[in-house]
Amino acid sequence: MESQAHASTGSFYDMKARAAYAIDAQTGQVLYQKNANKVYPIASLTKILTLAVIEQDIRDHRLSWKQKVKITPAVAKVANDWHFSNVQLNAGEEYSIRQLAESMMIVSADGSAEALALASAGSTAAFNQKMQKVARAAGVHDAKIYNMIGLSNDSLGKHRLKGVAKDAENEMSAKDLALISRYVITKYPETLKITKIKTANFDVALGQQYLMTNINALLPQNGFAPNGWTIDGLKTGNTDAAGKCIVTTGTYAGRRVILVALHTEGDWNNQSKMQKEFYEALAANYQPVKLQKITDLPKSVHQTKVVNAKGRHHVRLQLDHSQWVWMQKGDDWRAAKPQFVVDPTHRSVTGKLKAPLKKGERIGKIELQIKGMPMLDVPVTSGQTVVKQ
Repeated sequence: MESQAHASTGSFYDMKARAAYAIDAQTGQVLYQKNANKVYPIASLTKILTLAVIEQDIRDHRLSWKQKVKITPAVAKVANDWHFSNVQLNAGEEYSIRQLAESMMIVSADGSAEALALASAGSTAAFNQKMQKVARAAGVHDAKIYNMIGLSNDSLGKHRLKGVAKDAENEMSAKDLALISRYVITKYPETLKITKIKTANFDVALGQQYLMTNINALLPQNGFAPNGWTIDGLKTGNTDAAGKCIVTTGTYAGRRVILVALHTEGDWNNQSKMQKEFYEALAANYQPVKLQKITDLPKSVHQTKVVNAKGRHHVRLQLDHSQWVWMQKGDDWRAAKPQFVVDPTHRSVTGKLKAPLKKGERIGKIELQIKGMPMLDVPVTSGQTVVKQ
Protein backbone atom coordinates (compact mmCIF):
# COMPACT_ATOMS: atom_id res chain seq x y z
CA MET A 1 0.00 0.00 0.00
CA GLU A 2 1.16 3.54 -0.60
CA SER A 3 0.26 6.95 0.68
CA GLN A 4 -2.67 8.87 -0.77
CA ALA A 5 -3.46 12.59 -0.77
CA HIS A 6 -6.42 14.94 -0.71
CA ALA A 7 -6.85 18.47 -2.03
CA SER A 8 -5.52 21.32 0.08
CA THR A 9 -5.29 25.08 -0.14
CA GLY A 10 -2.37 27.42 0.38
CA SER A 11 0.10 25.51 -1.76
CA PHE A 12 3.77 26.47 -1.70
CA TYR A 13 3.58 27.23 -5.45
CA ASP A 14 0.92 28.39 -7.92
CA MET A 15 1.39 26.76 -11.30
CA LYS A 16 -0.20 28.91 -13.99
CA ALA A 17 -1.74 26.04 -15.91
CA ARG A 18 -5.14 24.52 -16.62
CA ALA A 19 -4.12 21.49 -14.54
CA ALA A 20 -1.01 20.29 -12.72
CA TYR A 21 0.14 17.42 -10.52
CA ALA A 22 3.43 16.54 -8.83
CA ILE A 23 4.43 13.39 -6.96
CA ASP A 24 7.40 11.74 -5.32
CA ALA A 25 7.99 8.89 -7.75
CA GLN A 26 9.17 6.42 -5.11
CA THR A 27 6.41 6.88 -2.52
CA GLY A 28 3.59 8.42 -4.52
CA GLN A 29 3.33 11.35 -2.07
CA VAL A 30 1.38 14.11 -3.80
CA LEU A 31 3.36 17.33 -3.60
CA TYR A 32 1.04 19.55 -5.62
CA GLN A 33 -2.29 19.32 -7.39
CA LYS A 34 -4.49 21.64 -9.40
CA ASN A 35 -7.54 20.33 -11.29
CA ALA A 36 -5.58 17.08 -11.19
CA ASN A 37 -8.48 14.76 -12.01
CA LYS A 38 -10.01 16.79 -14.82
CA VAL A 39 -9.52 15.31 -18.28
CA TYR A 40 -7.93 17.46 -21.00
CA PRO A 41 -6.21 16.97 -24.39
CA ILE A 42 -2.56 15.95 -23.85
CA ALA A 43 -0.94 16.39 -27.29
CA SER A 44 2.53 14.77 -27.60
CA LEU A 45 2.69 13.74 -23.94
CA THR A 46 1.02 10.70 -25.54
CA LYS A 47 4.46 9.61 -26.73
CA ILE A 48 5.48 8.61 -23.19
CA LEU A 49 2.90 5.86 -23.51
CA THR A 50 3.91 5.09 -27.10
CA LEU A 51 7.49 4.54 -26.00
CA ALA A 52 6.38 2.27 -23.16
CA VAL A 53 4.61 -0.03 -25.62
CA ILE A 54 7.72 -0.22 -27.80
CA GLU A 55 9.93 -0.94 -24.79
CA GLN A 56 7.59 -3.76 -23.74
CA ASP A 57 7.69 -5.17 -27.30
CA ILE A 58 11.48 -5.18 -27.05
CA ARG A 59 11.33 -6.95 -23.67
CA ASP A 60 9.01 -9.53 -25.25
CA HIS A 61 11.37 -9.91 -28.26
CA ARG A 62 8.67 -8.77 -30.69
CA LEU A 63 10.93 -5.89 -31.70
CA SER A 64 14.61 -5.02 -31.21
CA TRP A 65 16.39 -1.69 -30.96
CA LYS A 66 18.44 -2.50 -34.07
CA GLN A 67 15.47 -3.68 -36.13
CA LYS A 68 14.86 -1.64 -39.27
CA VAL A 69 11.47 -0.16 -40.18
CA LYS A 70 10.70 0.64 -43.80
CA ILE A 71 8.85 3.93 -44.21
CA THR A 72 5.62 3.86 -46.21
CA PRO A 73 4.41 6.81 -48.30
CA ALA A 74 1.60 7.45 -45.76
CA VAL A 75 4.06 7.70 -42.86
CA ALA A 76 6.45 9.83 -44.93
CA LYS A 77 3.55 12.21 -45.65
CA VAL A 78 3.06 12.81 -41.91
CA ALA A 79 6.79 12.92 -41.22
CA ASN A 80 7.45 15.55 -43.85
CA ASP A 81 4.44 17.78 -43.17
CA TRP A 82 5.78 21.11 -41.89
CA HIS A 83 2.67 21.57 -39.74
CA PHE A 84 3.88 18.81 -37.44
CA SER A 85 6.93 18.25 -35.25
CA ASN A 86 9.29 16.01 -37.14
CA VAL A 87 12.54 14.69 -38.49
CA GLN A 88 12.54 13.91 -42.18
CA LEU A 89 11.66 10.32 -43.06
CA ASN A 90 11.93 9.24 -46.70
CA ALA A 91 9.48 6.77 -48.19
CA GLY A 92 11.25 3.49 -48.91
CA GLU A 93 14.11 4.32 -46.52
CA GLU A 94 14.76 2.12 -43.48
CA TYR A 95 15.39 3.44 -39.95
CA SER A 96 16.13 1.52 -36.76
CA ILE A 97 13.68 1.28 -33.86
CA ARG A 98 16.25 3.14 -31.73
CA GLN A 99 16.54 5.98 -34.25
CA LEU A 100 12.78 6.38 -34.39
CA ALA A 101 12.37 6.19 -30.59
CA GLU A 102 15.10 8.76 -29.97
CA SER A 103 13.69 11.20 -32.52
CA MET A 104 10.19 10.74 -31.08
CA MET A 105 11.31 11.64 -27.56
CA ILE A 106 14.11 14.17 -28.24
CA VAL A 107 12.37 16.35 -30.84
CA SER A 108 8.83 14.89 -30.65
CA ALA A 109 8.94 13.49 -34.20
CA ASP A 110 5.36 12.61 -35.17
CA GLY A 111 6.24 10.50 -38.19
CA SER A 112 8.62 8.46 -36.07
CA ALA A 113 5.86 7.75 -33.55
CA GLU A 114 3.55 6.59 -36.33
CA ALA A 115 6.26 4.37 -37.85
CA LEU A 116 6.93 2.77 -34.47
CA ALA A 117 3.26 2.11 -33.80
CA LEU A 118 2.69 0.47 -37.17
CA ALA A 119 5.80 -1.66 -36.74
CA SER A 120 4.46 -2.75 -33.36
CA ALA A 121 0.81 -3.42 -34.13
CA GLY A 122 0.09 -2.92 -37.84
CA SER A 123 -2.68 -0.36 -37.37
CA THR A 124 -3.64 2.65 -35.29
CA ALA A 125 -6.55 0.82 -33.64
CA ALA A 126 -4.44 -2.20 -32.71
CA PHE A 127 -1.70 -0.01 -31.24
CA ASN A 128 -4.27 1.97 -29.28
CA GLN A 129 -5.26 -1.28 -27.55
CA LYS A 130 -1.64 -1.86 -26.58
CA MET A 131 -1.42 1.68 -25.21
CA GLN A 132 -4.59 1.14 -23.19
CA LYS A 133 -3.09 -2.04 -21.71
CA VAL A 134 -0.03 -0.12 -20.47
CA ALA A 135 -2.25 2.67 -19.15
CA ARG A 136 -4.33 0.16 -17.16
CA ALA A 137 -1.17 -1.40 -15.73
CA ALA A 138 -0.22 2.09 -14.53
CA GLY A 139 -3.60 2.50 -12.82
CA VAL A 140 -5.34 4.55 -15.52
CA HIS A 141 -8.57 2.90 -16.67
CA ASP A 142 -10.44 5.64 -18.53
CA ALA A 143 -7.86 7.16 -20.88
CA LYS A 144 -9.24 8.45 -24.18
CA ILE A 145 -6.71 7.32 -26.79
CA TYR A 146 -7.16 7.81 -30.54
CA ASN A 147 -3.59 7.59 -31.83
CA MET A 148 0.07 7.15 -30.95
CA ILE A 149 1.03 10.79 -31.59
CA GLY A 150 -1.44 13.04 -29.78
CA LEU A 151 -2.63 14.84 -32.90
CA SER A 152 -6.28 15.10 -33.93
CA ASN A 153 -7.70 11.97 -35.55
CA ASP A 154 -7.90 13.47 -39.05
CA SER A 155 -4.21 14.46 -38.96
CA LEU A 156 -3.24 10.82 -39.45
CA GLY A 157 -4.75 10.70 -42.93
CA LYS A 158 -4.76 7.09 -44.14
CA HIS A 159 -4.14 5.78 -40.62
CA ARG A 160 -6.90 7.74 -38.85
CA LEU A 161 -9.65 5.87 -37.01
CA LYS A 162 -12.86 5.33 -38.97
CA GLY A 163 -16.12 6.32 -37.30
CA VAL A 164 -14.36 8.71 -34.91
CA ALA A 165 -14.69 12.50 -35.00
CA LYS A 166 -12.04 14.24 -37.07
CA ASP A 167 -11.06 16.54 -34.20
CA ALA A 168 -10.87 13.80 -31.55
CA GLU A 169 -7.64 14.03 -29.53
CA ASN A 170 -6.15 11.90 -26.78
CA GLU A 171 -7.34 13.04 -23.35
CA MET A 172 -6.18 12.30 -19.82
CA SER A 173 -5.88 14.07 -16.49
CA ALA A 174 -2.67 15.46 -15.03
CA LYS A 175 -2.85 12.69 -12.40
CA ASP A 176 -3.21 10.06 -15.14
CA LEU A 177 -0.04 11.32 -16.80
CA ALA A 178 1.89 11.29 -13.54
CA LEU A 179 0.84 7.70 -12.87
CA ILE A 180 1.80 6.63 -16.39
CA SER A 181 5.12 8.46 -16.22
CA ARG A 182 5.90 6.89 -12.85
CA TYR A 183 5.06 3.43 -14.20
CA VAL A 184 7.12 3.91 -17.35
CA ILE A 185 10.31 5.18 -15.71
CA THR A 186 10.06 2.54 -12.97
CA LYS A 187 9.41 -0.44 -15.24
CA TYR A 188 11.45 0.83 -18.20
CA PRO A 189 14.36 2.83 -16.74
CA GLU A 190 15.94 2.84 -20.20
CA THR A 191 13.38 5.56 -20.98
CA LEU A 192 15.49 8.12 -19.14
CA LYS A 193 18.60 7.13 -21.10
CA ILE A 194 16.76 8.44 -24.15
CA THR A 195 15.03 11.49 -22.67
CA LYS A 196 18.21 12.87 -21.08
CA ILE A 197 20.07 12.95 -24.42
CA LYS A 198 20.74 16.62 -25.21
CA THR A 199 21.83 16.28 -28.85
CA ALA A 200 22.02 13.41 -31.32
CA ASN A 201 22.48 12.99 -35.05
CA PHE A 202 19.65 11.44 -37.06
CA ASP A 203 20.75 9.74 -40.28
CA VAL A 204 18.05 10.75 -42.76
CA ALA A 205 19.74 9.15 -45.75
CA LEU A 206 23.22 8.24 -46.92
CA GLY A 207 25.30 11.38 -46.50
CA GLN A 208 22.43 13.35 -44.92
CA GLN A 209 22.19 13.95 -41.18
CA TYR A 210 19.90 16.04 -39.01
CA LEU A 211 21.16 17.33 -35.65
CA MET A 212 18.44 16.80 -33.05
CA THR A 213 18.48 19.13 -30.03
CA ASN A 214 16.37 18.12 -27.04
CA ILE A 215 13.50 20.56 -26.52
CA ASN A 216 13.50 20.03 -22.72
CA ALA A 217 15.00 23.30 -21.46
CA LEU A 218 15.38 21.95 -17.90
CA LEU A 219 18.09 19.40 -18.69
CA PRO A 220 21.46 20.00 -16.94
CA GLN A 221 23.35 23.08 -18.16
CA ASN A 222 20.33 24.23 -20.15
CA GLY A 223 18.85 27.68 -19.60
CA PHE A 224 16.12 26.57 -17.19
CA ALA A 225 17.95 23.79 -15.34
CA PRO A 226 16.78 24.08 -11.69
CA ASN A 227 19.52 24.57 -9.11
CA GLY A 228 20.37 21.44 -7.14
CA TRP A 229 18.27 19.15 -9.34
CA THR A 230 19.22 16.75 -12.11
CA ILE A 231 16.39 16.72 -14.65
CA ASP A 232 16.50 13.79 -17.07
CA GLY A 233 13.06 13.74 -18.72
CA LEU A 234 10.45 13.62 -19.94
CA LYS A 235 8.22 15.16 -22.68
CA THR A 236 6.55 18.30 -23.99
CA GLY A 237 3.46 18.63 -26.17
CA ASN A 238 1.41 21.22 -28.02
CA THR A 239 -1.78 21.38 -30.07
CA ASP A 240 -4.40 24.10 -30.36
CA ALA A 241 -6.76 22.12 -28.12
CA ALA A 242 -4.17 20.98 -25.58
CA GLY A 243 -2.10 24.14 -25.42
CA LYS A 244 1.44 23.82 -24.19
CA CYS A 245 1.87 20.73 -21.99
CA ILE A 246 4.84 19.22 -20.19
CA VAL A 247 5.95 16.33 -18.00
CA THR A 248 9.35 16.66 -16.35
CA THR A 249 11.18 14.45 -13.89
CA GLY A 250 14.39 14.75 -11.95
CA THR A 251 16.20 13.92 -8.74
CA TYR A 252 17.16 15.84 -5.62
CA ALA A 253 18.56 14.48 -2.34
CA GLY A 254 17.97 10.93 -3.54
CA ARG A 255 14.30 11.54 -4.35
CA ARG A 256 12.72 11.48 -7.81
CA VAL A 257 9.89 13.90 -8.51
CA ILE A 258 7.48 13.90 -11.47
CA LEU A 259 5.77 17.17 -12.43
CA VAL A 260 2.90 17.45 -14.92
CA ALA A 261 1.43 20.71 -16.24
CA LEU A 262 -1.32 20.95 -18.88
CA HIS A 263 -2.10 24.04 -20.96
CA THR A 264 0.40 26.34 -19.27
CA GLU A 265 0.13 30.10 -19.57
CA GLY A 266 2.46 32.07 -21.81
CA ASP A 267 5.16 30.83 -24.17
CA TRP A 268 7.59 27.90 -23.96
CA ASN A 269 10.07 29.94 -21.93
CA ASN A 270 7.41 30.80 -19.39
CA GLN A 271 6.49 27.13 -19.11
CA SER A 272 10.10 26.16 -18.49
CA LYS A 273 10.50 29.02 -16.03
CA MET A 274 7.53 27.80 -13.98
CA GLN A 275 8.87 24.25 -13.91
CA LYS A 276 12.26 25.52 -12.74
CA GLU A 277 10.61 27.68 -10.07
CA PHE A 278 8.53 24.77 -8.82
CA TYR A 279 11.52 22.47 -8.35
CA GLU A 280 13.56 25.20 -6.66
CA ALA A 281 10.70 26.21 -4.36
CA LEU A 282 10.22 22.56 -3.36
CA ALA A 283 13.90 22.15 -2.46
CA ALA A 284 14.08 25.53 -0.71
CA ASN A 285 11.09 24.93 1.55
CA TYR A 286 10.93 21.16 2.03
CA GLN A 287 13.17 18.21 2.69
CA PRO A 288 12.62 14.44 2.61
CA VAL A 289 12.39 13.00 6.16
CA LYS A 290 12.27 9.28 6.97
CA LEU A 291 9.17 8.18 8.90
CA GLN A 292 10.61 4.99 10.31
CA LYS A 293 8.06 3.80 12.88
CA ILE A 294 4.87 4.85 14.63
CA THR A 295 6.79 6.08 17.68
CA ASP A 296 8.38 8.80 15.53
CA LEU A 297 4.95 10.44 15.65
CA PRO A 298 3.25 11.99 18.70
CA LYS A 299 1.84 9.60 21.35
CA SER A 300 -1.73 10.45 20.34
CA VAL A 301 -1.45 8.07 17.38
CA HIS A 302 0.55 5.26 19.01
CA GLN A 303 -2.67 3.49 19.95
CA THR A 304 -6.44 3.80 19.53
CA LYS A 305 -9.63 2.65 21.21
CA VAL A 306 -11.15 -0.64 20.08
CA VAL A 307 -14.74 -1.78 20.73
CA ASN A 308 -16.32 -5.26 20.85
CA ALA A 309 -12.92 -6.60 21.96
CA LYS A 310 -12.31 -9.34 24.50
CA GLY A 311 -10.19 -8.21 27.44
CA ARG A 312 -8.92 -4.89 26.05
CA HIS A 313 -10.01 -1.35 25.24
CA HIS A 314 -7.03 -0.16 23.17
CA VAL A 315 -4.83 -1.56 20.40
CA ARG A 316 -1.33 -0.54 19.37
CA LEU A 317 -0.91 0.97 15.91
CA GLN A 318 2.03 0.41 13.58
CA LEU A 319 3.05 1.74 10.19
CA ASP A 320 2.39 -0.52 7.23
CA HIS A 321 5.91 0.40 6.11
CA SER A 322 8.52 3.09 6.70
CA GLN A 323 8.64 5.81 4.09
CA TRP A 324 10.19 9.11 3.13
CA VAL A 325 7.96 12.17 3.50
CA TRP A 326 8.55 15.66 2.12
CA MET A 327 8.26 17.90 5.21
CA GLN A 328 8.52 21.64 5.53
CA LYS A 329 11.99 22.57 6.74
CA GLY A 330 12.11 23.27 10.47
CA ASP A 331 8.90 21.33 11.20
CA ASP A 332 8.70 18.14 13.24
CA TRP A 333 5.97 15.50 13.05
CA ARG A 334 3.77 17.40 15.51
CA ALA A 335 3.46 20.21 12.98
CA ALA A 336 1.75 17.74 10.62
CA LYS A 337 -1.07 17.26 13.18
CA PRO A 338 -1.26 13.47 12.72
CA GLN A 339 -4.70 11.95 13.13
CA PHE A 340 -5.75 8.29 12.95
CA VAL A 341 -8.75 7.46 10.72
CA VAL A 342 -10.35 4.01 10.78
CA ASP A 343 -10.94 2.17 7.50
CA PRO A 344 -14.69 1.74 6.79
CA THR A 345 -14.38 -2.08 6.89
CA HIS A 346 -13.16 -1.92 10.51
CA ARG A 347 -15.42 0.91 11.68
CA SER A 348 -18.23 0.42 14.22
CA VAL A 349 -21.58 2.20 13.99
CA THR A 350 -20.17 4.77 16.43
CA GLY A 351 -17.10 5.36 14.24
CA LYS A 352 -14.64 3.47 16.47
CA LEU A 353 -12.26 0.69 15.54
CA LYS A 354 -13.96 -2.66 16.12
CA ALA A 355 -12.73 -6.20 16.78
CA PRO A 356 -11.77 -8.73 15.54
CA LEU A 357 -8.33 -7.68 14.29
CA LYS A 358 -5.29 -9.60 13.11
CA LYS A 359 -1.78 -8.37 13.84
CA GLY A 360 -0.39 -6.69 10.73
CA GLU A 361 -3.85 -6.22 9.19
CA ARG A 362 -4.52 -2.87 7.51
CA ILE A 363 -7.00 -1.02 9.74
CA GLY A 364 -6.75 2.61 8.73
CA LYS A 365 -4.50 5.54 8.02
CA ILE A 366 -2.79 8.44 9.70
CA GLU A 367 -3.48 11.77 8.05
CA LEU A 368 -0.52 14.16 7.93
CA GLN A 369 -1.22 17.83 7.16
CA ILE A 370 2.04 18.91 5.54
CA LYS A 371 2.02 22.71 5.29
CA GLY A 372 1.57 23.91 1.72
CA MET A 373 0.90 20.41 0.35
CA PRO A 374 -2.10 18.13 -0.07
CA MET A 375 -2.94 16.02 2.97
CA LEU A 376 -0.95 12.78 3.10
CA ASP A 377 -2.45 9.44 4.17
CA VAL A 378 -0.01 6.96 5.70
CA PRO A 379 -1.29 3.34 5.88
CA VAL A 380 -1.53 1.87 9.38
CA THR A 381 -1.88 -1.74 10.59
CA SER A 382 -2.85 -3.35 13.88
CA GLY A 383 0.06 -3.99 16.22
CA GLN A 384 -1.82 -6.81 17.97
CA THR A 385 -4.31 -9.59 17.32
CA VAL A 386 -7.61 -8.70 19.00
CA VAL A 387 -10.35 -11.28 19.57
CA LYS A 388 -14.01 -10.30 19.30
CA GLN A 389 -15.94 -10.24 22.55
